[in-house]
Amino acid sequence: MAREVPGPVGTLSAALANAAKLLKVKPAFAEEQAREILKAAPGNGQALLLLGSAQRRQRKTAAAVETLKLLAETSPKSAPAQFEYGLALAEAGQCDEAIDALHRAVALEPGHASAWRELGDQKALTGDDHGAVEAYAHHIQASANDPQLRAAGQALCENRLAVAEHMLRAFLRENPTDVSAIRMLAETGSRLGRYEDAEHLLARCVELAPGFTAARHNYASVLYRQNKPLEAIAQADILLKDDPRNPGHRALKAAALGQIGEYARAVEIYENLLATHPGQPKAWMSYGHALKALGRHNECVAAYRKSIALLPSLGEAYWSLANLKTFRFTDQDVAAMRDQLARSDIADEDRYHLDFALGKAFEDAGKFDVSFQHYAKGNALRRAGAGYDAGEFAEHVQRLKAQFTAEFLRDRSAVGCNAPDPIFIVGLPRAGSTLLEQILSSHSAIEGTMELPDIIAIARRLGGKKRHGEASAYPSILNTLDRGMFAALGEEYLARTRIHRKLSRPYFIDKMPNNFVHVGLIHLILPNAKIIDARRHPLGCCFSCFKQHFARGQAFTYSLDDIGRYYASYVELMAHYDAVLPGRVHRVIYERLVADPEAEVRRLLAYCGLPFEDRCLRFYENERAVRTASSEQVRQPIFKDAVEHWQNFEPWLEPLKSALGLVLEPYPAAPTF
Repeated sequence: MAREVPGPVGTLSAALANAAKLLKVKPAFAEEQAREILKAAPGNGQALLLLGSAQRRQRKTAAAVETLKLLAETSPKSAPAQFEYGLALAEAGQCDEAIDALHRAVALEPGHASAWRELGDQKALTGDDHGAVEAYAHHIQASANDPQLRAAGQALCENRLAVAEHMLRAFLRENPTDVSAIRMLAETGSRLGRYEDAEHLLARCVELAPGFTAARHNYASVLYRQNKPLEAIAQADILLKDDPRNPGHRALKAAALGQIGEYARAVEIYENLLATHPGQPKAWMSYGHALKALGRHNECVAAYRKSIALLPSLGEAYWSLANLKTFRFTDQDVAAMRDQLARSDIADEDRYHLDFALGKAFEDAGKFDVSFQHYAKGNALRRAGAGYDAGEFAEHVQRLKAQFTAEFLRDRSAVGCNAPDPIFIVGLPRAGSTLLEQILSSHSAIEGTMELPDIIAIARRLGGKKRHGEASAYPSILNTLDRGMFAALGEEYLARTRIHRKLSRPYFIDKMPNNFVHVGLIHLILPNAKIIDARRHPLGCCFSCFKQHFARGQAFTYSLDDIGRYYASYVELMAHYDAVLPGRVHRVIYERLVADPEAEVRRLLAYCGLPFEDRCLRFYENERAVRTASSEQVRQPIFKDAVEHWQNFEPWLEPLKSALGLVLEPYPAAPTF
């Protein structure tokens, strides 16, 4: 077959037009054409741009950078030159240089939508989340052709979300299939935390415009945020089919794989990504998280340190080191963290992570007064944005008690799915639930998974609450469900969690601690499931939570008063379940487990209806992946010296003691409510 070669052209403009046509479909021919033009017209800017773009499309990244650098220097006022140079630098993994070039591009051409989007991608990779959000907002605005949409985009850029939402809804009433407007409204919803609304909008967006890459990436991200990893992975795979080297798409898929416990696959993706784009501090940190789950301690520490070297202000990386629990900071580390805290230009997120990390560092050094100061500062800053209301939770507990009466439960006995597979470990965080999971998952019949969000998701769906401040229909909606619906919900839970079961064992563990709120629901939809309440001394448990920065889902932990009241509400609710469902929940007292492991493990296995196995006492030999804060600790034998750590901080715990009220003195028994 004869080789197709570019034909002769009569003029420079015709030659350039011909090369531009070839660029997308046959970049090698475009490169050849551009070189011929440059022989006739050395230094021609359009020809250099075509040459560099053709080289980049053929993955000749180094050559593209060299060509486009020359063009960018000789044509400093050309937005297309700066944009293409930025793309080549991004391909080469030179994020900081790419960001500089892209900033020049959007300064020269503020309406350059593609440059804004790439700038957002690069800022996200370097850990500048605020800058990324700002760039994406400009991208959305620049993508809009209609004046009304540009005005809504401007409101979005200025974070006037209510104004943007009002304008977009009005526009969509007249133009219901405008995908740009749908995506903008979804972005507004995401910023307001209305992820379910954003999900539905983005699903419609990619249905109408399957090739709308930016919307599909947003869709995958929203699915990931809502703990829908399989759906997120499916969308990431569509994106990667068209752009397999895209670092943002790859990082998103790796993160979603972590949600289903596929840490080895996630590690492989991160390693390939970082081999070509080594300058990504947040990718190194995420890589460290996956290594941590696999128990690869030294590599995990190295990954966290690499992220810090690339971005010294990345407080979350320092906290990730502290969160290994067995890690100890050096004096140099402490000095570096203090230097970052002294800056006035770091984000609040970095600041509170640094405070939590320094709290751990000074606690390890025995400087408990300084340690407490840092824990208190970090918590105060975190609580300011958490929006937690202890009174609201206490009222919810009263509604649960009123709903799940002995009569209500008796009238609905044996209505659920009869499968005995799940073993729920509930309670408060830092109460020993990971230790219990590690012990149980060492048994030949039980598989450990992780903190699964599925019961909470089912309860949230039943509640139908769309916005903060709205009343939830849960749990009163349970009065309206027919008997078959309870079995269907149990089967739904089993179907949703099946992806986490890798070993074909008859039983599996769901250790989401917050499921204590839903013991009544669990009993109704899965009457043969086991429920284990992990309980620890209120001062030990609550202060351990106060020292811990949780990524999400535990907003009650950022105040000694809040957490004390939450613990008291937890004890009250579990005492109610003990009364209306006697013997249904098995309680493990952490201090008893530490004092006499074998006796407590035998009791635990007997409750589960399983024979004792000696390897449950050698749980620290279990090499399964663990992703919680105790992942390093549960790979060691039980040590008794951690039980009373809270006593080092007792001079500062009066607010906690006061908030605990009646539940403190009778522990491990519950008071009469």
